[in-house]
Amino acid sequence: MSAASTFVIVGGGLAAAKLAQALRDKDFPGDVIVIAAEEHLPYERPPLSKDYLADKQTLADATPLPAQWYRDHHIDLRLGTTVTALDPAAHTVTLPDGSTIGYTKLALATGSRPRIPDLPGADAAGVHYLRTVDDADTLLAMLGASTRLAIVGAGWIGLEVAAAARNRDVAVTVVESARLPLLGALGPEMGEVFAALHREHGVDLRFESQVAEITTTDGRATGLRLGDGSTVESDAVLVAVGAAPNVELAREAGLDVDGGVLVDENLQTSDSDIVAVGDIAAQQHPVLGRRIRVEHWANALNQPATAAATMLGHPRPYENLPYFFTDQYDLGMEYVGYATGDARVVVRGDTGAREFVAFWLDGDNRVLAGMNVNVWDVTDTVKEMITAGRPVDPTRLTDSSVPLDSV
Repeated sequence: MSAASTFVIVGGGLAAAKLAQALRDKDFPGDVIVIAAEEHLPYERPPLSKDYLADKQTLADATPLPAQWYRDHHIDLRLGTTVTALDPAAHTVTLPDGSTIGYTKLALATGSRPRIPDLPGADAAGVHYLRTVDDADTLLAMLGASTRLAIVGAGWIGLEVAAAARNRDVAVTVVESARLPLLGALGPEMGEVFAALHREHGVDLRFESQVAEITTTDGRATGLRLGDGSTVESDAVLVAVGAAPNVELAREAGLDVDGGVLVDENLQTSDSDIVAVGDIAAQQHPVLGRRIRVEHWANALNQPATAAATMLGHPRPYENLPYFFTDQYDLGMEYVGYATGDARVVVRGDTGAREFVAFWLDGDNRVLAGMNVNVWDVTDTVKEMITAGRPVDPTRLTDSSVPLDSV
């Protein structure tokens, strides 16, 4: 690309920062413009429900590149700015004041937003959602002033906030419509592990329960009314019922969208001059042989190198396996791979002691995914098992006396 080229990145998270960095690392000489909706420098979001909420990390710790880096590398960083429209034919993006910016290549890194349920009281004062650092700051202040928290949803965000709240001696009730936490992500066997973990730490878990209303007094949340008529009294409510990818810009511009922005193995969209990365990217994965969209930190960290290569005309497939982690109380976990609900789970180690590795197997005993809980330095071996695509002996796999790398 020539020095006259202009690459525009729409987004203000980790993926946007790493993409700008990757372009300069690959010696792109043209203009790079990053358009970020928040007033903060692009930052990582997973710490917001983990170390940041536990007061173990600051915003600066979660900010991959300081302001000086953007200046030194001649990145035009436009904070507090949104893109209201995208015109692929004209190669322009429109800003709120009606002005336009022309681009040679465009990257969409627009992330996702919390799902807001259609519930009475969902917009009341004292009802919290967690997506931005400002949300996290508000949550921190609430945890310092509250004695009771009601959480709607037993997914990753809900459970991580529950752990942070219990560590501050806040009474926590979690209401979940499924019969176990994390049922869609991990299945029933591992859902039981996380249910036991939170019960041991005093969380009141209400499974197979529907929230009919967030109760309020004078416009402020006072708790929940459930479908069976029972109530949960609280000083504040966190709603954590999943995230919705921000694909409206892409859809309205005519790009192919189906649950996410459809991209090929090189992260290129249906328009050859536009790539998509992070939460919104529904990639045709070359290793897994299927289209996947995952809202994982690892994608925001690693996909930008592939996207930069594609933008520069040197496409290469993004082959990294999905990876995510969580820390709750004394439980530390890493998960790598991708498994669906029909996979069989086998365990190596002791689930009761919360020191084990779980494996998801297909019908031919090939490893689809693995999750290590308080067992470390096995992730690379699990990755090798998945990418090899060869059947394993489940008996040897679950036998802790057999070295994992020899299975």
